[in-house]
Amino acid sequence: MFIRSGELVIILGGKIKIRHHLFKSLRLLLMVMIIISGMIPCLIIRGVVLKSNEGHIVSFKMAEIQNQCTILGNQASSSGLMSGGVSETFDAELTQFSNIYNGRVLVIDRSYKIVDDTYGTDIGKTVISGDVVRCFEGESISRYDDKNSYIEITTPIQETTSGKTVGVLLASISTDNILSIQDNLEQTIDIVVITALVVLAVLSFFASMYIMRPMNRMTKAVQSMTESYDEDYLHEETFAETKRFSEAFNKMIERFKVLDESRQEFVSNVSHELKTPITSMKVLADSLLAQEEVPAELYREFMADMSEEIERENKIINDLLSLVKMDKTTTDMNIENLNINEVVERILKRLRPIAEKQNIEVLFESFRPVEAEIDETKFSLCVSNLVENAIKYNHENGWVHVSLNADHKFFYLKVTDSGIGIPKEAQEHIFERFYRVDKSHSREIGGTGLGLAIARNSVIMHRGAIKVYSEEGEGTTFTVRMPLKYVASAK
Repeated sequence: MFIRSGELVIILGGKIKIRHHLFKSLRLLLMVMIIISGMIPCLIIRGVVLKSNEGHIVSFKMAEIQNQCTILGNQASSSGLMSGGVSETFDAELTQFSNIYNGRVLVIDRSYKIVDDTYGTDIGKTVISGDVVRCFEGESISRYDDKNSYIEITTPIQETTSGKTVGVLLASISTDNILSIQDNLEQTIDIVVITALVVLAVLSFFASMYIMRPMNRMTKAVQSMTESYDEDYLHEETFAETKRFSEAFNKMIERFKVLDESRQEFVSNVSHELKTPITSMKVLADSLLAQEEVPAELYREFMADMSEEIERENKIINDLLSLVKMDKTTTDMNIENLNINEVVERILKRLRPIAEKQNIEVLFESFRPVEAEIDETKFSLCVSNLVENAIKYNHENGWVHVSLNADHKFFYLKVTDSGIGIPKEAQEHIFERFYRVDKSHSREIGGTGLGLAIARNSVIMHRGAIKVYSEEGEGTTFTVRMPLKYVASAK
């Protein structure tokens, strides 16, 4: 087994298996995070316990030695040692103290000379240090040197009658036994920490396996859904997160189903719509060809019918081409500063003859002159589709009201009709491609389900917004909001 370029390479039986992106595994990441989250407190507790224990032992040891040194200082004063006398009893006490605590004791007089030494090597030598000087001023000093592993206690020797400091007792005690205790404690804590980490690693393995089990089930469910949209939705409610993911995924699948059904239906409808005019034209043409002498009136009638079928075919093709153009990027936008009132007037002038066939009145109300930066072709597609739909799905002798208004930042176009309206459940789908509310009615009037999709795409490409308000049987209102200044999106 070896690692190459961030990949784990495992050699088994002469065969090489490469595990790509091993460290991108969510399960491994969970295990590492759990172990680290347990390791950090363990290491912190380890350091705190060791440091606290060391401080506690040293403090206890220093207090104990300080008491012993105070007792020895009183004995030194009473034995007459500081006045030049020799006390074998006091020497024995010093030797015993030195042996018990594995240290060295010096007795220093007022002239900073060593008058007694448990090692017996420095008697008569002079000792001058800051601790000794301060001790002659009556201050007891305790100091722990952890680097050199010793405790140093400096205690004043005072006369029992006057209380005057006549000497200093300097004790240096080895802390090797403290270090030994610390080492034993450290080994014990290390064993506990290692055991805890092993247990934590095992628990993290099973915890990650438990956490990842719903993810694995969801992965298998998603993989099984990629082939087809069946009735088996994702139902994983082990955790709140997996439940939310399942709900979101099921909504997405439901939407895909609707879009897929809409596409299939669109293909069927468009095939029928494209085939019907061709079939009609073929029948008309065959009828003309089958007759040797065709009257001019009949010939003109047949040609007029063929012209209508060609126009119907042309409309379907134009809708498809418009939608394809809308799928292109905004770099194809031909932005110009135009008078919106005039643009809308031209569109309505072209559509009024269509409305007149159904006795539908088309009204235009402009509240103020509006100039904006738009792509005229794409904006015209939006307005044409909205007004044409308002005409198509209207009642005979109905009306269509188009209004234009603006503020300092946006202009607003509203198209209201007295038509059949849109059911509540269909309003959230009407801007989807290929979607048609009344399929039979749409086929009768030549609808393809692309008009509102084209209108919405046009509005979005202008950085605008479109909304619908409708009550079934009471008419529909579409509102379009577009910025007066076009701002291209940043790449």
